[in-house]
Amino acid sequence: MAKLKKIKISDYFCYIMVAAVMLVSFVVAQTGNLPRSYSNLLVQIAYSIILAVSLNLVVGFLGELSLGHAGFMCVGAYVGSYIAMQLAEVIDNKLIVLLLSMIIGGLLAAFFGFLVGLPALRLKGDYLAIVTLAFGEIVRTIFKNMSVFGKAMGLSTQAIKYDTRKDTSLYLVSFITVLVVLFFVQNLIRSKHGRAITAIRDNEIAAKAMGINVTFYKLFVFVIAAFFAGMAGVIYGHYTTPVLYSFFSYNYSIEILVMVVLGGMASINGSIIAAALITFVNFQLQSHLSGDQAALKYLIYALILIVLVIFNNAPKLAPIKDKFSPKTLLVKAKGHRHPGEIRSDTGDWRVIPSKIKMDEVLSVDLQQNTEFTPDKPQKGGK
Repeated sequence: MAKLKKIKISDYFCYIMVAAVMLVSFVVAQTGNLPRSYSNLLVQIAYSIILAVSLNLVVGFLGELSLGHAGFMCVGAYVGSYIAMQLAEVIDNKLIVLLLSMIIGGLLAAFFGFLVGLPALRLKGDYLAIVTLAFGEIVRTIFKNMSVFGKAMGLSTQAIKYDTRKDTSLYLVSFITVLVVLFFVQNLIRSKHGRAITAIRDNEIAAKAMGINVTFYKLFVFVIAAFFAGMAGVIYGHYTTPVLYSFFSYNYSIEILVMVVLGGMASINGSIIAAALITFVNFQLQSHLSGDQAALKYLIYALILIVLVIFNNAPKLAPIKDKFSPKTLLVKAKGHRHPGEIRSDTGDWRVIPSKIKMDEVLSVDLQQNTEFTPDKPQKGGK
């Protein structure tokens, strides 16, 4: 009989976090106690997690630096929202319109990811970062000057905008999308394709020597990340109006990259926590600093990021971070010792019961005053 594989809660920790937030927020919203500002915050957290996890696939697992993630989100936000408005005239169900526009917006962003990635991924390091950064700036400038998308005034999405206080379907769909993205990314990384992707990150030359199609996997990861960023852009288009080109500047691409770096490269759980934390900090600063104090927002935001980065990377603070990490707290909740706490064995070999006495083990089968003569070798070497 096949042995059942032991289920590790740590493998499903990210799903538990997202599902818990979704369930609690839904229950609170049904009772009418969820403020509108916090329902908007939940949507922001959802698409921020999608962006951070998808970019982590490129930067953390593949090892390529991309600064154009906001550009793919821009494609999804503008084109996906425009298509959603056209579909809304034909389809009465807003939920179906949202799902269809997310798929279409994601596919269009993936197409742009393919067009950009095919020549750009032949570059490495800073050169790739410059090309992706230029792509993001070119895309938002194009949408800024197209009359069909409202030019500099932005694309008005009032026809498809959700009232997050009355209608909970937007952030429910957003968090379900987060779960789908997590499921796809985690299963991809744990598969043979994921091992090939991380092999490219560790040593591209060795990966080529082992027969891995480096160009295919680089392009594949780039397209998948662009697809998820486009879906996040469609969610953003249904959340706010108008969709403005200024939101998708290179500063936002860097902010997404900060979420990845702060949470830890190639760490899915870290990207989720960092995306939620940075989005929450931004939300609180925008809510409490207005008017003449608005200029302080970026200063305080920068100081908070510096403190978080120091705490996350300082060697002297590693014991504190390890002590309060989710993995350590989970082990303590189970009643087990932390793996790092190695205790000395108090057992003494002299008191360990044994069937054979030590005198018998050390003795030899010889009689006193007798000479030992080895057996004569027999014919044939026996």
